[in-house]
Amino acid sequence: MMWPSSQASKILTFLLFIVVVYCIYMDTFLFLRIQNYRIDIYESVENATQESSTHKSIKQQNYEDVVWVPCTINPLCHPTVKALMVDHINHYIYGPLCAILDIGLGISERMLFLTPNMISFFHVLIACLGAKLLTCQSLVARRSAIVLFQIRMFLDDLDGHVARERKHIKGERSEVGSLGYWVDGICDLLGVTAMIIGILFYLKNNPPRRGYKGTPVSTLPYHQLKEINSSEDIEKEHTDVGISYKTKVTFQRIVQVLGLFSGQMVLSSLAWNRYIDMYQDMLENCTGYDAWRREDTFRSGTFFFATSLWRIVNPHSYLHLLSLAVFCDKMWVFLKTVHYSGYVGLVITVGASEYLVESIRAFVVNG
Repeated sequence: MMWPSSQASKILTFLLFIVVVYCIYMDTFLFLRIQNYRIDIYESVENATQESSTHKSIKQQNYEDVVWVPCTINPLCHPTVKALMVDHINHYIYGPLCAILDIGLGISERMLFLTPNMISFFHVLIACLGAKLLTCQSLVARRSAIVLFQIRMFLDDLDGHVARERKHIKGERSEVGSLGYWVDGICDLLGVTAMIIGILFYLKNNPPRRGYKGTPVSTLPYHQLKEINSSEDIEKEHTDVGISYKTKVTFQRIVQVLGLFSGQMVLSSLAWNRYIDMYQDMLENCTGYDAWRREDTFRSGTFFFATSLWRIVNPHSYLHLLSLAVFCDKMWVFLKTVHYSGYVGLVITVGASEYLVESIRAFVVNG
């Protein structure tokens, strides 16, 4: 039995409020954790002078010794560059759930036949099934598709978790250039492409309508009227202010809006991976740079703010927002809202990142 739409909307709004509050709460504690406890990626800290050690005495405490949530499932234990740039849902919800599932089933330790690449290939199959359901007119079917796509994103997080556990790597990291890196990226691309194609076919078969209130049909744009042949193509609503004509959005317009949104996804993915790679090289991978300078940069509020922007505009965040829009039957409204405005946020984030990269290079690399 389906809930009434008003009741379902209230429940969904309440759940979204809880998730937003939880993510803000976790972001706050992540910042405090970075500021007040030792960061395990800087191994040369022990060689500091006595003066520096005294100054940093509070920050040298081990977070694992004071936190009550075990580090096997705690997303705050091992902060890394990538961890600061991963979207909130993956970092704070799917990440701990992957760890719990791994502990319960023993995927990393006992199920050695199940490789991370196999998990990646499997979530592509799930994405294809979800894309098929996305083309259905039934809202229940499309919502089921969104559940499948969220499972796909969970498995995308799981393959990385299993790979890190088997290599005994702590925290989120990108092994740029490795086979797993490319397999994971290609499978992500295939999964997202399947979702976009499913949405395209749905909108093609069920085009949204554009309204013209109080406007005579004779004055509407010709391209909106040339294919109108029946009452199914144009609807008239008698309102207090006159007649409202609703015409179907053209397929060309649908392709344009969806193409611009897909372009954002591509640019966001390329830039997000680029800055993860650059930050890792300057702050984590190169132990030849001064450890205190790298640590101070990593702890700075400026770095936390710049990486937090990528939590919002990275490709996974786009997918979560799109999934929410489809689930709420607001797909076209969401796509129209962000197909231009999303580029503004992306440009601002890239600009802030470029400025920060130059500042880090001047402070850490050039001394």
